[in-house]
Amino acid sequence: MDIFEHARQPTTQSHAFITEPERPMAMLRECPAYTVTPLHDHGGLADSLGLGRMWLKDESTRMGLGSFKALGGAFAVAQILRDATQTALGAMIEVADLQNETVRTLASAMTFITASAGNHGLSVAAGARLFGAKAVIVLSETVPEAFAARLEGLGATVARVPGTYEDSVAHAIAQADANGWQLLADGSWPGYTAPPAIVMEGYTVLAEECRAAFEASGVWPTHVVLQAGVGGMASAIAAHIRGHWPEQPQIIVVEPEHAACLQRSIKAGTLTQAPGPVSDMGRLDCKDASMIAFEALRQDADVFVTISETEAGAAVALLEKEELYSTPSGAAGVAALIKGEQLGLDASSRCLSIISEGRESG
Repeated sequence: MDIFEHARQPTTQSHAFITEPERPMAMLRECPAYTVTPLHDHGGLADSLGLGRMWLKDESTRMGLGSFKALGGAFAVAQILRDATQTALGAMIEVADLQNETVRTLASAMTFITASAGNHGLSVAAGARLFGAKAVIVLSETVPEAFAARLEGLGATVARVPGTYEDSVAHAIAQADANGWQLLADGSWPGYTAPPAIVMEGYTVLAEECRAAFEASGVWPTHVVLQAGVGGMASAIAAHIRGHWPEQPQIIVVEPEHAACLQRSIKAGTLTQAPGPVSDMGRLDCKDASMIAFEALRQDADVFVTISETEAGAAVALLEKEELYSTPSGAAGVAALIKGEQLGLDASSRCLSIISEGRESG
């Protein structure tokens, strides 16, 4: 485990995304598949790891898609369609009107395209199908065929490209430009920030669910551990915490040792690629950080750590003993907590970690 303690400098600078969950919550209230995911208080795990408390926010059943990303891509599809319809009509469109014929007619002429290393593609595909739009999901050759089948089952067109996740991102950008399609990436870069900002806004629902549960109990975490690929989930949750939680924890960002793009960028003070071999943590195996996630985490995160493939596998096994089933990506935060002594954690530490996906994801 490589640990980098970041001397964050909180500023009054606003984030490039909305940190309040009001808009995605308004849409989710109209969705029969939405329910608050479990927040498990695991006394046994806490004892075995030498911690005072350990909470696990379990995203493995989120809205039938099995990942926190169900909150992002589908919401972004809905919000982009809502904005486009309001522009076309010159009038406000209520959330309840998103299924009317006017919206569906406009949606039928739209194609959303994104690269995916896992669950973001499922969310975009589900949102496009719900509102009558088309979805094209670009997968690199490293993504399992079973995942492609799940996407096709949601009505998406799957495009396979050779190479890495970064190659699939480049292909999606080129196809969006060539065909006039709506690019809906979960990463951001100069000149492309608005759609991923909406995706990240959707992830704040997860943080708000945690906030409400801790407020009801009166007990708050001292440490929050967030795994990161391009950084969308980590930055969205961290920003919500900094702006809306009355008791402030230390925020720890966890990445694969082969894809530590955020840690490298934070150390360098600028976006920096993280070259390396393919990681078993497929949904976290991102060599380039999202620009707006990087800028947010510079303000909000305290510690950046990397974990090995072996450490991630050990976390999966530990969760299985508790009948919680995830992947090396989904269990990455728990992997960091197994090494808690290196992070200065002890029996006074109250830790929150996210099981970000179920075993069948990706």
